[in-house]
Amino acid sequence: MTEAQAKDAGYELKVGKFPFSASGKASASNAKEGFVKVIFDAKYGELLGAHMIGANVTEMIAELVLAKKLESTGHEILKAVHPHPTMSEAVMEATAAAYGEVIHL
Repeated sequence: MTEAQAKDAGYELKVGKFPFSASGKASASNAKEGFVKVIFDAKYGELLGAHMIGANVTEMIAELVLAKKLESTGHEILKAVHPHPTMSEAVMEATAAAYGEVIHL
């Protein structure tokens, strides 16, 4: 779902966004344009949707596809290991931003 679709469906949301410009790996790869945005149900924490724009996001999308398929919560994504420095850290950071726990912004 997009943020608008989730709102229209009646969900209260937690939304987080993390820009690649704040990613060490993106900086080292000279690919700082783009972001990860995640949308969670505020009540139960279930992942409702996500958007990824930028270089190599096709290599990162599987994590969110799996999270959606397994009805994962934001807290479960936060507890998963996201090695540093990697682009996949942006998924964790966007999730942390949704919960007010982002550390690299």
